[in-house]
Amino acid sequence: MPKRALITGVTGQDGSYLAELLLEEGYEVFGMVRRLSMENHDRIEHILDRITLVDGDLLDEYSIMDALGCVEPDEVYNLAAQSFVPTSFTQPMLTAEYNALGPLRWLEAIRRLSPETRFYQASTSEMFGLVREVPQTELTPFHPRSPYGVAKVYGYFITVNYRESYGLHASNGILFNHESPRRGLKFVTRKITDGVARIKLGLADELRLGNLEAKRDWGFAGDSARAMWLMMQQDEPDDYVIAMGHEHSVREFCELAFGHAGLDYRDHVVEDPAFWRPAEVNRLLGDSSKAREKLGWEPRVTFEEMVRMMVDADLERLSPECG
Repeated sequence: MPKRALITGVTGQDGSYLAELLLEEGYEVFGMVRRLSMENHDRIEHILDRITLVDGDLLDEYSIMDALGCVEPDEVYNLAAQSFVPTSFTQPMLTAEYNALGPLRWLEAIRRLSPETRFYQASTSEMFGLVREVPQTELTPFHPRSPYGVAKVYGYFITVNYRESYGLHASNGILFNHESPRRGLKFVTRKITDGVARIKLGLADELRLGNLEAKRDWGFAGDSARAMWLMMQQDEPDDYVIAMGHEHSVREFCELAFGHAGLDYRDHVVEDPAFWRPAEVNRLLGDSSKAREKLGWEPRVTFEEMVRMMVDADLERLSPECG
C-alpha cells in the first residue's frame, strides 16, 4: 500500500516540487488548499490529475482536524505560510497566525488524532537574522529581524517542543534561500529575472531594487524539496540546515542574470531605498554538513545553473511568440 502525504502550501513553489518528488516515489499525494475566489493552481496544473486537493486553512483548527482525519497521512509537510518578509512588517498579526500558530494547530491535531503521523515544519534561515556566527549551523542562536522571522522561530521551537514532550516524529528543515522559475514575482530573485526578460524584450528600461549588497546562500527549490523528504525517512526526527554553503550578493545575482541575456546590469538597475527593510538582514550563509552526512543530501543544481534556468524561463514566458 503506498504511503500517503499531505502537503500544505501545495500550490506554492516548494509544494509543487515536493508533490512531483513524492509522486515519483510512489506516494498518494494530497494537498491542502484554502478556498479562494480565484483558483491558483498554475504551479501544479501539470499534476492536478494525479493529486487530491482537500479544503483547509491554517487559521482554522477544525479544517486541519478534518483534513487529518480524511486523508490519514503517513507524512504531513507544513509548507503553507505568509511567506513574504516585507508583508510581515505591514501584517504582523496575520503573519503570526499563519507562521507561528499554524504549525501549533497541526501539531496539536496530530498529537490528539494521529500521533504516528510524521510532521515536517518549513523553517527558514531568516530566523538567524542578525547572525551570531558565519556560517550558520543547527546550533547557531537565532536573532530574527522581521515579524516573519520571529513567527518562524515560534514555529521551530513548538515543533521541537512537541517532539520532546509527546514523542512525535516532528522535524524542522532550516532552509536557506531556494529559488526556481516557480518563485513568486514579489521575491527579489524572480523580480530580477523577470526584469531581465522584460528589458531584453523591450518591455521595460529599468529595474528598481533594494539593498544590492545583501548576501544570501541561494539554492534550487527542487533540491530543497528532496531534503524535506529525506528528513521524513529517518528513524529519528531532527532539525537540519539545508544550504549550498556559498554566499552571493544581490549585485552578483544581477550581474549573472543580466549577463546571461547579454546585458550589463549597471545600465538598468536602480538601487531604491524604498525597497529596503526596516531591519535589514545583511548576510546569511549555511553549513549543511549535518544534512549531507546524516541524510546523504547533496544539491544537484548550482547557483549559476539556477539563475540561468530562471532567466531562460522568464524570457520564454514573456516572448511574443509565447503570448
